[in-house]
Amino acid sequence: MESNEKSRVDPALRKRIEELIALQGGKTGANPDLVEDIIVNALKLLTDVKDRGDARVIRTAVGELRYAFRLFAPYQQTRKVTIFGSARTEAAKQEYREAVEFARQIARAGFMVITGAGPGIMQAGHEGAGPEMSFGANIRLPWEQSPNPIIDKDAKLISFKYFFTRKLTFVRQSDAIVLFPGGFGTLDECYEALTLMQTGKARLVPLVLLDRAGGTYWKAWDKNVREHLLRADLISADDLHLYQIARSAGHAVRIITRFYRNYHSSRFVNDLLVIRVKNVPPASAMAGLNDDFGDILSGEKFHAIEATPEEREDNDCLELGRIAFGFDRRQYGRLRQLIDVLNSF
Repeated sequence: MESNEKSRVDPALRKRIEELIALQGGKTGANPDLVEDIIVNALKLLTDVKDRGDARVIRTAVGELRYAFRLFAPYQQTRKVTIFGSARTEAAKQEYREAVEFARQIARAGFMVITGAGPGIMQAGHEGAGPEMSFGANIRLPWEQSPNPIIDKDAKLISFKYFFTRKLTFVRQSDAIVLFPGGFGTLDECYEALTLMQTGKARLVPLVLLDRAGGTYWKAWDKNVREHLLRADLISADDLHLYQIARSAGHAVRIITRFYRNYHSSRFVNDLLVIRVKNVPPASAMAGLNDDFGDILSGEKFHAIEATPEEREDNDCLELGRIAFGFDRRQYGRLRQLIDVLNSF
């Protein structure tokens, strides 16, 4: 909530809310200041939202997200890959077998697998990874889909009412995204992930397009992007670096694991983009970064730093090295290329 809105909260009401928070754990609970904001906004529904259906949307969305974040919290330190693809892909098809093999290999590499919990490619992902390495994010539909038998009854299965809360969970929890051939839903997830990364609304992760051997699904899609979007200047050439087409399950696994070979994570601290890495490039290489990626700089050049006060306050990856620079917050395709360069150290 904005600070000017906070100042308009009645002091007596604020005191009652603080007492309520104290009753439920107070300072020993997580994020009491944010919980206070949520309570204040919830009370404003009494006057600001007249339609009961609209109020139900807000209530359900908050409940679904709270439950999803709680479920994923114990596995926060384990990287996860979301697998998208058609619910109609039968087990006899080569795409299904390729999804099983990819999930098996990525689980062996230490990644957990998230799928939409339905049949087809989603079931293949759980079959390959096994239930102990799987999450399911099911969507409740009037005609489908019930959870597949591998993840059904598992404690790591969530059933969502709304697509938008389910999508947010996928994006929030994924350290990589792999897409197999699919219909409208698969393409929707593909374009949404690309849009969120292109605009900086989601962190950069490997987005891998995987087909059966000899398949043309993603090749045809890529051709359409290049001929109709890039050629018409509807996207930039650098945006093409936001996704990669894999030749096989093993190739997809290598793309994902190499992305995290040196790069770990990043966050903005004021005007700086701080990138956490296992090995900080030497000074000579830093000069090369300033030359090669000068086009994305806005402010400070690339330089090594210690953990910022903000990171220390959050105990955020303090064991890792860091480089920082002023990023123009526009060229995320180029930032994706920078990560590839950092992974060469």
